[in-house]
Amino acid sequence: MTVHCIKMIIGFTGRIAAGKETVKSFLVQKGFRYVETSQVLKDELSRRGMEITRENMQDLGDELRARDGLGALMKLVLERIDYENNKNKHFILDSLRNAGEADYLRKQANSFILIAVDAPQRLRFERILSRGKPHDPKTWEEFLLVDNRDYCDENNPHGQQVKYCMERADFMVINDDDKQKAMKQIERIWKEIEKRENN
Repeated sequence: MTVHCIKMIIGFTGRIAAGKETVKSFLVQKGFRYVETSQVLKDELSRRGMEITRENMQDLGDELRARDGLGALMKLVLERIDYENNKNKHFILDSLRNAGEADYLRKQANSFILIAVDAPQRLRFERILSRGKPHDPKTWEEFLLVDNRDYCDENNPHGQQVKYCMERADFMVINDDDKQKAMKQIERIWKEIEKRENN
């Protein structure tokens, strides 16, 4: 199933709390429709009567990829998009966690771009504490456990391997405390995206 009616899909990958929200907000202002990938996992956990935690979402993502292939989660996300009412729209899919998900989207969409976002580890932990999401780790030790698993679960090819997603990215944004510098990077990337769109 190639998604012919969607002009472009932009996927996001990156370390936990790297600041993907900054890039997402910029693209939403440019007319992209945001689709929350993790909602598929949250809905399935709720259906199973399980608590919505980062660890449970990681485990479920691993399970789906092992059972249905590395692109399983992205397939479920695409199935939720109402194409008839969103013809010629651009879409943002966040939270790509395995390189197989990027490979799947490249095959399915006419135009797919992968953007990686990163930031220093300490800064990412501070952001997690300040945003206070219920499923986020609360201590440095907890953060290291989920961050390391998310970045590269070497022993599980169906698992969290953000490292390899980032290596395949078309663009990289370093979203540290210098907001102006980050926005300049995003604006440069946007100009490149516009060039691709117009070719």
